[in-house]
Amino acid sequence: MKITKKIFQQKKFQWALIAFFGSITILPSQVNAQTEPVIQKNTAIGTSKIWGSVDGLAIEGLVQGPSAAISDLQVACVFEYTEGDIFISPPALPAALNGLVHLDEALHGNLTEIRKSGKFRGHALETILLAPIQSGELASKKLLLIGLGKREDFNAELMKDVAHVAMREALRLGATNFSFASDLKDAGVDSPTALVAENVVLGSIDAFRTQKWLVEKKMDKAPVLKKITLLAGPAFFETAGEGIKKAIFSLHN
Repeated sequence: MKITKKIFQQKKFQWALIAFFGSITILPSQVNAQTEPVIQKNTAIGTSKIWGSVDGLAIEGLVQGPSAAISDLQVACVFEYTEGDIFISPPALPAALNGLVHLDEALHGNLTEIRKSGKFRGHALETILLAPIQSGELASKKLLLIGLGKREDFNAELMKDVAHVAMREALRLGATNFSFASDLKDAGVDSPTALVAENVVLGSIDAFRTQKWLVEKKMDKAPVLKKITLLAGPAFFETAGEGIKKAIFSLHN
């Protein structure tokens, strides 16, 4: 019954996304995404693509929300809590499009509770690892929350450090794959999608290469990680892909 309910909720989310994005060609001002005002292409939910690989590690793009993406470890990024922050639209994305809202629903409101209570404050690079034990809550086995600090202080450069932290935790846990959701637009923050994706890849690979260096020095075991998946909304899949490809190119040269 739980699995059926989860599938229904995912389908409902997908239908809402398709209905919303299929009806517009320009992002409404309330979404607060002025850096990318024109939607050039809407990619179907569930679409995935391997944009390339670095050091034997596949870099994938996936159109999916963090509650529905299947992985050993799901990474989600959140700012310091302000009352109703992910639910108030604008500036946050509408509930039907908001991955953080769906993640909170999957966790029965505990994402909001842990933030609102101060048990996880969301300070920059603060982390907390959640391992829901109720069947069907999340598609991933574990959830890592990483803090982004104050909204007004956000800079895309921070995503290199955030991704570095995510990679270190994935390696520590022995994950074979992990998916990464920046969640910036969900939280109502204007962000350059391509640059954010580029920095996530750069930060991740920097940490991955450090691990390989430790292996060479016989100070740690070889990583089992094979793939990183960057999640994106239907309107931002191709844009994120451009940033991923740019990072891969720079890492090969």
